[in-house]
Amino acid sequence: MIKDQEYLNSKASYCLDIARKNGATDASVMIGHSISETVNFRNKNLDESNRSDDLAFSINTYIGKKKSSISSSNLLDENLKTLIEKCIETTKITPEDEFNSLPDKDLLAYNLKNLNLYDDTHIENIKKIEYLKELEDVASKEDNIVNTESSFSEKKSNFILANSVGFSGGYRTSTFTSSCVTVAKDEKSMERDYEYSSKRYLNDIKDPKTLGKLTSDRTIKKLSPNKIGSEKLSIIFDKRIAKGMLSAFASAISASAIARGTSFLKDQIDKQIFSETINIFDKPDIIKGVGSKNFDSEGVKSETLKLVEAGVLKKYLLDTYNGKKLNLKSNGRSGGTTNLYFENGKCSYEELLRMNSKSIYVTETIGHGTNVVTGDYSVGATGFLVEDGEFKFPVNEITIAGNFKEMFKNIILANDLDFEYSTNSPTMMIEGMTVAGK
Repeated sequence: MIKDQEYLNSKASYCLDIARKNGATDASVMIGHSISETVNFRNKNLDESNRSDDLAFSINTYIGKKKSSISSSNLLDENLKTLIEKCIETTKITPEDEFNSLPDKDLLAYNLKNLNLYDDTHIENIKKIEYLKELEDVASKEDNIVNTESSFSEKKSNFILANSVGFSGGYRTSTFTSSCVTVAKDEKSMERDYEYSSKRYLNDIKDPKTLGKLTSDRTIKKLSPNKIGSEKLSIIFDKRIAKGMLSAFASAISASAIARGTSFLKDQIDKQIFSETINIFDKPDIIKGVGSKNFDSEGVKSETLKLVEAGVLKKYLLDTYNGKKLNLKSNGRSGGTTNLYFENGKCSYEELLRMNSKSIYVTETIGHGTNVVTGDYSVGATGFLVEDGEFKFPVNEITIAGNFKEMFKNIILANDLDFEYSTNSPTMMIEGMTVAGK
């Protein structure tokens, strides 16, 4: 069983009391507990079963504008007392930083919504094994499939975040995740693909037959790829890949990158950076949302942000420290985004495929070719050649490249948004990208 709120609260109160007694002018503490159980299969046989039980403690102590931190997994009172005393001593000799402080009191989340983030259902290992057996039976059904790997994990967590200005809040969360990887082979190539499902509630994850067949079909379709020449083409990004564009965007508008001047989107507030059809939201209060939360890692309430409106950048992702550097207040994004997504586009998936006589449909990118400082983008890719809306054949060993400044303005979105992850995008097309092939 995960520790209850009463236990976590008592530990947090003890830590704050010790910090005050040792001279801290302010302090914030996080106490968390999580239990995770995972079963792994390989080629239809049980490969591994494990369980982890993790306690975590971290504290930030302030003396004026001086700050230091310490963490541990040992929550015995004597250990906590010793660590906090050491942290205070370190704080005393730490240089001052004018931007060090707790969040403004009026920004803290005192009223918590019930976001339905916890399912107290427990699935026994034998049931996990039955799920994976069925999944791998389906995933390996076709003769071309030569290898399968799958897993099922269940994680339950509880935490409390408290600080010296009177904030104390926390809640339980659960996550159930199933995943499948298959390898297919024919006389010309060997290919790999994957799929996974991660939800707050057990009953919401994909059933094993659906997950296994989806993974197998995707992998087999990639067999016997062709090589293509170099040219400028429209690139269609599968939803799994398109969400990576949002992740790059989020990195570029993080307060830390903006404050350091290491983002190509510095000084772009109220500037047109996408086409007028693009709207981007970060919504923390989606019921059962994988990224949903009431407050950020500092206790600041998380509210829905319309980051981009009709293509215009409206907000950065702000925490307390970097917000002060920018002379802006935190908007509850210490620790990053919550449920980040592009609003649906106007055209259907099929219309997007038919928009050009020739395009590349990307299902996988290779490498980390994103430069947030310059906006340059260059990655290896595999996918399919699409002509007149029809998938012709798989392609591999290509590189796609561009610069986000132009790419963002050339995005066209389909209307097939699903909330499968914490960052989500409809199928996306970017026109006029450079494709380097054979």
